[in-house]
Amino acid sequence: MSDAINQENAQLQDQEVLPITLLFVDDEPNILAALRRLFRPMGYRIFTAEGGAQGLEVLAHEEVDLVISDMRMPVMDGAQFLEQVRIRSPNSIRILLTGYADITSTIDAINKGQIYRYITKPWEDNDIVLTIRYALEQKQLVRDKERLEALTQRQNAELKDLNANLEDKVKARTEEVRQTMGFLDIAHKKLKKSFFTSILMFSNLLELREGGMAGHSRRVADTARKLALQLGMNDADAQDVMVAGLLHDIGKIGLPDNLLHKPFSMLAGEEYSAVAKHPVVGQNALMALEQLNGAAKLIRSHHERFDGKGYPDGLSGMLIPIGARILAVANDYDAVQLGHLLNKQMNAQDALGFIKDGRGSRYDPQIVDAFVRMIEKNAHINKVQELALRTADLKSGMVLTQDLMSKSGFLMLARDYLLDDALIALLRKHELMDGHPLIIYVKKEVKDGSHNVGG
Repeated sequence: MSDAINQENAQLQDQEVLPITLLFVDDEPNILAALRRLFRPMGYRIFTAEGGAQGLEVLAHEEVDLVISDMRMPVMDGAQFLEQVRIRSPNSIRILLTGYADITSTIDAINKGQIYRYITKPWEDNDIVLTIRYALEQKQLVRDKERLEALTQRQNAELKDLNANLEDKVKARTEEVRQTMGFLDIAHKKLKKSFFTSILMFSNLLELREGGMAGHSRRVADTARKLALQLGMNDADAQDVMVAGLLHDIGKIGLPDNLLHKPFSMLAGEEYSAVAKHPVVGQNALMALEQLNGAAKLIRSHHERFDGKGYPDGLSGMLIPIGARILAVANDYDAVQLGHLLNKQMNAQDALGFIKDGRGSRYDPQIVDAFVRMIEKNAHINKVQELALRTADLKSGMVLTQDLMSKSGFLMLARDYLLDDALIALLRKHELMDGHPLIIYVKKEVKDGSHNVGG
């Protein structure tokens, strides 16, 4: 499904480079010649016709963006012709060219042909050029909007296939959700899971450009949330920290690939300035969504340093929001292991040492101490027992122990997801269509001394 969307995106990009096509219709050859001379240097494809019938012939074989027709023509006048254009090529912009002060004919053309504008002869070259340029710009804006809507619909269709059962549950609870806090209300756990799954998928889409960074945002979010709760944050504030962790790199979406793959410590000059803007860009991208305002503020400040040498605002100490101070530790701990922060990769032990070294300078000492305790405690806890299964061996009630990723790095299902028969059927269908086997890691529970799989 991802390959199909990529192919459609390429087709849309090809469409963008097609030149604009104009059609001039007038029974006077000198008028047509004048229009052609005026607009040819601007790079348009131009067709001309000496009457309405010829003009309709052109429309039958060509996709025309804008039509300019004279009003007074034999057999078929401009009003009649533009009415046919409206019927046969409704997306073509229609402009009437008239040398007569005939208000009745002009009104007739407006009513029948639904023209964009009328221009009187003789015209001013600059006026007619600006009129057509503005009309085409408006048309291009509509095209761009339709193109983005079409792309969004295709991507939503793919997500819908994977979350069909979740969508049904959300629809069933819509009325109840309207009376509470929407999809963020803790009382509706399934809806909350759907909300976070959507954010996880969006976060994963952002990471598709970053190659080796896949999974980074999920790990940062998970670590930051646990640390926030350990430090005594309430569920709502910890949730903001988690969402900020998932979306903390959203401001990098517009950066070129060479900056995304270059360690931060190697950036200088304009490269550093460009990357350093991403916390503000990220906040601005999310501020329009009321539910994400809290997370957006944390994203702005997650690269501030405790000693005031960070960016973008140079905040220091307790002036930095606590959620951002938590996020800084979780983010850098994962980033140094990936080699994204420094010009080398560290193992987990060295990464923890890096965080300790930044205590009091880069990071809040209290948060570093709590983080170290959490990491060291987790090192002594046995890993969750799990089974690696093919889709044919899955059963309803099983719980995922790891994120399920597609071969292209797309998040299909989040860890801790509870499988049911409908979703298992979708996974098997996806595996069949994709041609690549899926390995799903599920929780293995221990009951009465024996290992049992399921919920």
